[in-house]
Amino acid sequence: MRRLSTTGVLSSFFFGINALIFLLFSTLENGGFDMRMLLIGHGIVFLMTLVSSLLLSGSLKAATTAAFLRGVYGSFLFKFFLVAITTLGYAFVKRQEVNKPGLFTLMALYLLYTFLEIRGLLIQQKKKEHV
Repeated sequence: MRRLSTTGVLSSFFFGINALIFLLFSTLENGGFDMRMLLIGHGIVFLMTLVSSLLLSGSLKAATTAAFLRGVYGSFLFKFFLVAITTLGYAFVKRQEVNKPGLFTLMALYLLYTFLEIRGLLIQQKKKEHV
């Protein structure tokens, strides 16, 4: 049986979570979630993880350690600054109306996406070693 690529796993997870958000839309909204922020934030976390995964998978093919480390650090810095800019931008725009349940949910999604990204890259590395 053929395994999904890291991109496929991340995309499947994204569409699954979005389906869950839409199924529970009124429940989440009544629970105090800003649905617009949650959906936009989820899209940003997904795209950020996708780009990071592509950077890291490219660095796995690097011929030198320096090139590999450039990919790892580049991926980390990309994610770090994107999270910082979007979070601070959101807090600046919303001021007193920051939606804490939404932010904590996005933090949890970020951790789940990071887990899936690293797991996929480790599987990709194992395949490379067996070839």
